[in-house]
Amino acid sequence: MQTRKIGPFDVTSVGLGCMNLSHAYGTPPSAEQGRELLAHALDQGVTLFDTAALYGFGANETLVGPVLAPHRDRITLCSKGGMAGVVGEDGVTRRVIDGRPATLRRNCEDSLRRLGTDVIDLYYLHRWDKSVPIEESVGEMGRLLQEGKVRALGLSEVSAETLARAHREHPITALQSEYSLWSRNAELGTLQRCAELGIAYVAFSPLGRGFLGGDLLDAATLGEKDVRTAMPRFSAENYPRNLRLLAPMREIAEQADCSLAALAIAWVLHQGEHVIALPGTTQRKHLDEDLHGAEVKLSSAQLEQLDALFQPSAIAGSRYAPQGHREVDTEEFVRAD
Repeated sequence: MQTRKIGPFDVTSVGLGCMNLSHAYGTPPSAEQGRELLAHALDQGVTLFDTAALYGFGANETLVGPVLAPHRDRITLCSKGGMAGVVGEDGVTRRVIDGRPATLRRNCEDSLRRLGTDVIDLYYLHRWDKSVPIEESVGEMGRLLQEGKVRALGLSEVSAETLARAHREHPITALQSEYSLWSRNAELGTLQRCAELGIAYVAFSPLGRGFLGGDLLDAATLGEKDVRTAMPRFSAENYPRNLRLLAPMREIAEQADCSLAALAIAWVLHQGEHVIALPGTTQRKHLDEDLHGAEVKLSSAQLEQLDALFQPSAIAGSRYAPQGHREVDTEEFVRAD
C-alpha cells in the first residue's frame, strides 16, 4: 500500500479509525470481533491506527492496546484527549470537553495506561475547549512531548485560524477533521493551511459516516444508540434526497472499476499528497474495500464529475445538529436550509 507522511512517520495512506469497535454506531461488535478486525488490518499492512479516550469511555483504548502492542515498532499509534467520559454525582458517565492543562495531562496518562504503552506516537486535542485559550492546551501537550509521553501533536475539528495559532505555540503535526465528498468544509481553509504549514490532513469519516458506501438505504433502520439518528443529513426528510446522489456516483464507480467505498476513499486521497484517509468499520469486507481505494486512480474528468455531483449545496441537511456545531471550530458553508 502507498505511504504518506505524518510528520516523522511514514504511514499507509489509508489508516483505521477504531471508534466503531466500541462507540457511536449502534451496538458495537464483541471484543473478540474487534480484535479480529484489528488483526486483519495488521495483516493487510495498515500502519496507522487511531483511538481516543472518549471511545467507549476508555474501552476502545483497552481493546486496541494489547492487539497493537507486539507491532509498535511498525505502526503509528494515535489517541486523543480533551474530550472524555466523566462520572457525574448520579453515577452516570457523560461526555465532557475539557482542555485545561491538568485535565489533558490526566487524559494522556490514563490513555497510556489503557493502551499499555510508554508513548503515544500522535496525540490529538479531540476538541478545542473554547473556554481555554488554544495556546494553553497546546502548551501543555508540548510539555507532554518534552517529557517523552507523546511524539507528535495534533488537533481535531479546528479552523485554519485556530490551527495557525496553535502551530505558533508548538509545531502541529496533523489536523484530523471530517472530510469527504459530502463534507467538504476542509476546502474553506484548513486543507490549504495544512499544505502551507507542512501539516498532514487526516480525513475522518471519508465515507460520509457510511452514506457513501451505499449500503444504508433506509436511515430509519439505524438503532437508537447510533449517533447518526441525531444528524440532520440522516433525517426522514433529508436522507431520501441525499440518496439520489448515489446512482450517478455508482456510474462513476463503474467507470473506475471499483466499489462506491473505494471511490470515496480515492477521491479523498486525490485532494493532496498531505491527505490521509481514516475510515472506520467493523467488517473485514468493508475494510478491504476501503484499502482498495488507495489503489484507484481517478482521471481528471472523473474528479470533475464527482466535484460537480457533490457540491455542498447539493447535500440536504447540515453536518451536525446545533449542539454538535457548537462543539467544533471548523469553517462552515452558508446553507439555504
